Amino acid sequence: MKLKESGMPEENMWKEFFKPDKILKKLGLNTDIENAADLGCGYGTFSIPAAKIVRGKVFAIDIESEMVKETERKARENKLGNVKTILRDFVLKGSGLKDESVNYVMVFNILYTNGRPEKLLREAYRILKPGGKLGIIHWNYDLTTPRGPPMEIRPKPKQCIDWGKSVGFINPRKYDLKPYHYGILMEKTK
Repeated sequence: MKLKESGMPEENMWKEFFKPDKILKKLGLNTDIENAADLGCGYGTFSIPAAKIVRGKVFAIDIESEMVKETERKARENKLGNVKTILRDFVLKGSGLKDESVNYVMVFNILYTNGRPEKLLREAYRILKPGGKLGIIHWNYDLTTPRGPPMEIRPKPKQCIDWGKSVGFINPRKYDLKPYHYGILMEKTK
């Protein structure tokens, strides 16, 4: 189930919105992390840099075959044997990963108020090990932001935090990811 037409801009434009290494560091992804999951990997914007950081695997999951192929291509190009791509409707069918199998889950630019945010966050909670981290990124709730989903479905940071808390996540921390995004880091109870 695709939540909405992604409206993904061309990759060159998309890359200009993020500094993945800096964002991942700010949101707690580091060499202490063994395995990570990127739900909605897109172009591999975060999966590829994450694979250079974690000790184990990065499970890059997307509903669009073109995005999975692009992430696979980049993993080969970067000689990264620890990127496992999965073509799957993770909203309807779950990630396919085992319970408590990863230490970090990336939910970047895919939580929408008209989607199923709690269902997606329950899946993230299920696959996270106790004490694991959830990273959320979304577009600022601001009309001046040049891209992103329509304002009527764009979540505010408090909504993302409330959704996370409703499924059991704790210790929310909000980060400004200028110029167009915010980030939230939460944890699964130990």
